Order: sequence, then C-alpha cells, then structure tokens
Amino acid sequence: MFGDATKVSVEAFQRSRGLKITGEIDSTTWSRLIEAGWNLGQRLLFHTHPNMRGDDVAQLQVELAQLGFNPGQIDGIFGPLLENALCEFQNNLGISPSATLTRETLNELRRMTTAASVRNLVNEARDIAGFDHVANGLLVLCGTSPLLEILFDQTRSDFDVINLGTTPPSEIATHANANNAAVVLSFQQNDELNGIHLHYWASYKAHSRRGEQLASTIATSLSRSPALPRVEVTGMALPILRETRMTTLQIEHGSLDLDALQEFSKSIIRVLDGIIHN
Repeated sequence: MFGDATKVSVEAFQRSRGLKITGEIDSTTWSRLIEAGWNLGQRLLFHTHPNMRGDDVAQLQVELAQLGFNPGQIDGIFGPLLENALCEFQNNLGISPSATLTRETLNELRRMTTAASVRNLVNEARDIAGFDHVANGLLVLCGTSPLLEILFDQTRSDFDVINLGTTPPSEIATHANANNAAVVLSFQQNDELNGIHLHYWASYKAHSRRGEQLASTIATSLSRSPALPRVEVTGMALPILRETRMTTLQIEHGSLDLDALQEFSKSIIRVLDGIIHN
C-alpha cells in the first residue's frame, strides 16, 4: 500500500539524494533507488557502455580521490576518468592495470584507505586550483524557459553558443561533453515558483565548487536588480547536473514579464563575460 508513510520515506530519500521532493516515484527516483542498493565489493566495476552506475561506483570514486587519483566528479557514474584513475592506482601497486575493480584491487584499496591519514579529495583540490577549468569553449543553453531565446539572441554575437532547447538531458550532456563545453545553463519556467532558484551539482557528500561559485556569482548579479524576485542557491543532483562534466547550472524561475526577462539575461551575461573568453 503506497500510503502516507511510504510517501514520507520517498520524500526523505529524494531529499538525501538532491532530487526534487515530490513524494512520487518518477524514473529518476526509481533509478537512484536501484543505484542505492549497490555496496562496494558486491560486483565487478569497469567501464561499460552505457556506464555502470551506483553507490558502489561513488564509493570507489571517493576512495581513489582520497588517495590522490583523480576520478572526476563524484557522481556514481563509471566513466573514462574513473577508468584512468583506477588503472593508475593498479599501476602504482604493481597490479595488472585492467581498470577493473577486482577482489585483489579492492583488497589493496581497502588496505591503502585504512592507512591513509589525509582524507581530502584530489578532484576537489584540482577544482579549487582551477586545473581542469575550460575558459575558452562552447556555451550550451537548453530548457523550456522564454529566457532561453532572449539569452541566445544576446550572446550569439560574442560567444560560441548553441541553443539545444528541449533536447533530453542525456543528449545535451553527450553533446556538451563531446565538444568540451565551458558552461551548460539549463532553464526551466515553473509558474508555481515564487523566485529564482539556481542549482549546481551536489551529491554523495561532494559538490562542484566551481558550479557553486558560478551560481553564487550569478545570484549576486541578479539580486542587484529590483525588477527580479528573490534568489536562492542550492546544490542538487538533477540529471543534467550529474551527466555533464563541465560547470553546469539548472536555473528555475516563476513567471516573469519581458522587462524582467531582459534584465535576467543581462545579469547572466555580465557574469559569463568574466569567465568565458573567446
């Protein structure tokens, strides 16, 4: 029986995973529930197409990052960066570099993790230092907001920009990742929303520091305009934020008139001018 108690449990799970809190089992919530059932060591982990996903993958990313091997964003997705990190770990220990988490590799990983005293994540350190930042590159716009067309018109003369509209998040991420995009901005208008919400990637007790910084900078720019409503910045694990490797924001807003949309767009452009160089 899907009653009130089940709904509360679903909401608690969605909150813990950085998903929209609806109390309903949509496709995203269901897939995250399946992923939550995997613990490190229950299966072989390696790079596949489509990519393996799960809490065990996220734990592997965290433990490698704590040892100084860069797996990329802690997102629970076994992609090429995690494959390289695992291979480097095996090479360093004299294990056959299969890039597969075998029982032998897991035992060595647990031994090294237990002995490690420094628990900082190398990917977050690289993020802070700006090692993997792409300053020159494609600006990807997508979503369902009327702001999309306005922003595209105001940026296409000065930026390398593409408007992917309502293309599914997985296809947007594939295009952005393949083209090494600098920034992805996804917009959604929600007429029930009273304000502007800026979301950056955050999950598995890790987050995108660069995404948080971009969201905060845009929020500061937006707050200077009296024509715009209040702004909130939060970390979430929405599909578009999880699938993309570069700095990505999901921007949601309520109904705005044309003047407010124009000011909204100008505020974003002022920030983008300072971070994307053509």
